[in-house]
Amino acid sequence: MIEQPTSAVMDLQRAHRSVRDYTDEPVDDALLAQLIASAQGAASSSFIQAYSLVRVHRAETRARIAKAAGGQRWVEQAPVFLVCCADLRRIDHACRAQGRGELAGWAEHSLAAIVDCALFAQNLMLAGESVGLGGVFIGGIRNAPDVVVAELALPQWVLPLFGLCLGWPSEQAKGQAVKPRMPVELILHQDRYRDPDPAEIGAYDATMAAYYRSRGSNARLDDWSAATANAVQGKKRKHMLDVLRGRGFFRC
Repeated sequence: MIEQPTSAVMDLQRAHRSVRDYTDEPVDDALLAQLIASAQGAASSSFIQAYSLVRVHRAETRARIAKAAGGQRWVEQAPVFLVCCADLRRIDHACRAQGRGELAGWAEHSLAAIVDCALFAQNLMLAGESVGLGGVFIGGIRNAPDVVVAELALPQWVLPLFGLCLGWPSEQAKGQAVKPRMPVELILHQDRYRDPDPAEIGAYDATMAAYYRSRGSNARLDDWSAATANAVQGKKRKHMLDVLRGRGFFRC
């Protein structure tokens, strides 16, 4: 068998885990700026760069957002807490300035901004991990996006998608095991889509069940299928379509 090339970046990607517990050491502002500049290397649809970050310093604002997100204490405790936004406001300004009219809220533009933001944020997480930081994305801000909009004074065309906590991992966090990902064979399709084989899903469920049982803290009886069903059926967030359209997204 031919030995396949690998790299430090690939090793880092495979080692990713969500980190929610941090030391008291601050993250230097200059370092954060470097990480953000590195994250801007992410691909962008037509180079529109439709994303923005809001760094939240104020303790009272963090507390209200943490409560809205379901009581996630790490939102309050992390050295850095960012809100990642899909941002079409600059794009709307450019269109008006060029005499091309205001944005109408087309689905394609909305999707492009959301994808741009997600790619940028993943790059930011990876950049942070490359220097020893740890972090966790906070989708819970979509529980009550109106709270986030009000607290951060977000204008029209700016949509808060998720939060990002960053900090230096505590010793306990450093010891966390990495969750086993699905086998590549389950997600790689050749030429045509192949429906998942129940036996393959069952094998992965067994792998995840063993992982959950073995955790030193937060051990539980669970597997991928059960956890996934609970997550997607329990987090429907039916208000989100109205929020999207109210922000100027997915109107047409």
